[in-house]
Amino acid sequence: MPRSVGGLEAAGEWNELRTMLPDLAGKRMLDLGCGYGWHCRYAREQGAKSAVGVDLSEKMLSRAREMTDDPAISYMRSGIEDLDFAEGAFDVVLSSLALHYVADFGAVCRKLYRNIAGGGAFVFTVEHPIFTALEAQDWHYGPEGEKLHWPLDRYHENGPRLARFLGHDVVKYHRTVAGYLNPLIEAGFRVDKLSELKPTADMLERHPAWADEVRRPMFLLVAATRV
Repeated sequence: MPRSVGGLEAAGEWNELRTMLPDLAGKRMLDLGCGYGWHCRYAREQGAKSAVGVDLSEKMLSRAREMTDDPAISYMRSGIEDLDFAEGAFDVVLSSLALHYVADFGAVCRKLYRNIAGGGAFVFTVEHPIFTALEAQDWHYGPEGEKLHWPLDRYHENGPRLARFLGHDVVKYHRTVAGYLNPLIEAGFRVDKLSELKPTADMLERHPAWADEVRRPMFLLVAATRV
C-alpha cells in the first residue's frame, strides 16, 4: 500500500488527522495498530517524551523496529482488546484504521479511559460506517463498468462483516456513527471533533485516485478528550 512505502504523506487522510492531534511535545503516546511505526516516529519528531506502538503483526513490528533508531520508542505485539496498561500511563492515544477490527469498541474505550491521564487525548480513524455496512465494500457498476453509486444497506445491523482486503478474507466490525460516539461518551470521554474527510482540491491534486471519495465518505476521524 502507498502508505506502507511512502509514510504519512502517502496517506490521504494524514493532513486532516494531523490537525486533530494535540501538541505532542513532552507527551507519552500510545499508537494502537502502529504498523511500520510512522506515527511513533512522527510523535518523537514533534517532541513527544515517549511512544509505544502496538500491532498484531510481527512482520510489521519487525519492519518498524528496523526503521526506528530511538530508545524512547518501543513496540509490542498484542491485540488491541488484550491491552491493559497502568492508570494514566499515556497522554495521547492514537489509532489509525485499526478499531474497525475490534469486536467490543465499548470495552476498549473503558480501558483507554483508565490508561489516559486526565485531559489526555484519544484520536482515531476508522473506515466510515457507510463504507463498512456491506461486506462487498464496492460500487454498483453500470453496463460499461462505470461507477453508478455506492450501495448502502444493513446500516443499523452492527456486527461482523467478512470483507476482502489485499487478497485476504478479513473480519471487520461494522458499527454506526452512534456506535462509535456513544461508547466514547459513556466511558467518560468528551467528543471534540469529527471529520468525514471530504477531499479538498489540494488532496485531489496530490492523490488523484481519491476522486471517488468525493462521492461518499471512506473514513471517519474522531478526536476526544479524557475529562
